[in-house]
Amino acid sequence: MTAETKTELTTVYQVKGMTCGHCEGAVSSEISELPGVSSVTAVARTGEVTVVSDAALDREAVAAAVDEAGYELV
Repeated sequence: MTAETKTELTTVYQVKGMTCGHCEGAVSSEISELPGVSSVTAVARTGEVTVVSDAALDREAVAAAVDEAGYELV
């Protein structure tokens, strides 16, 4: 039997316009819907959004998700 090792990639994005917990939730919710994303942590205070995924994400797809939430990927 072969054991599969799952590699996860952590990427930190900078998002402009988040000011509160609601903002964090909106951005997290949209990015979470992208294929391969296993977790999203948004912090309004710093504007940082940390995304854990099973492969590199297309920056345009992330930008579109952030835009859909009403914010801007820097």
